[in-house]
This record gives sequence, structure tokens and C-alpha cells, in this order.
Amino acid sequence: MSIAIDRNKCVGCGKCSEVCPGSLIKLDGKKAYIKYPKDCWGCTSCIKECPVNAVKFFLGADTGGMGSLVHTEKKGDILNWIIEHYDGRVTEIQINSKESNKY
Repeated sequence: MSIAIDRNKCVGCGKCSEVCPGSLIKLDGKKAYIKYPKDCWGCTSCIKECPVNAVKFFLGADTGGMGSLVHTEKKGDILNWIIEHYDGRVTEIQINSKESNKY
């Protein structure tokens, strides 16, 4: 599992680096990059913190993703998980953060 950082979208805020539990995301002065992609734990903390959707999570074949990419978009209390499937389809899953631990 790994993440991909779109350096063209990255604004260098450093939020992804701050939340990475493995300290794998670094800043080269202005942009974020993942130092050791193969060591990514797949926790998705970084994609939830990125305000500009520059970080995407790669869903490999081993997890049934076949190369799909996932990112999040936050709108108030709603966290939208956007899955860009390898075949061009897009799936959106909405989770209300105030109710996520309800059950």
C-alpha cells in the first residue's frame, strides 16, 4: 500500500507530514514527498488532512482495488471518500464525522 503525492497540487502546508505515524512524508522546502513509499502503513491520515487533495491512496490489486486511487474532500461535518477506479468510474462514499463512532 502506498500514497501518491501530486506535487503540482501540493501547497506545502505540511499537514500530511505532521500526521504521518511512520514519519514517511517529508517536505523539500516547498512541496511534500513520500520518502519510502513501500513503507507506507496505509493509515490514510495524510489524505484526510490534505486541504487540496494532493495526496491519494493507491488501492493495489492485493486489496481488490486494481490500481484505483482514493482521496477525501471535507465539507463541514461530511467527509467524502472519492474512489477513482482504474476503469474511469468514480465512487463517492459520504461519512458524517459526528456519527462515525455512533455504533
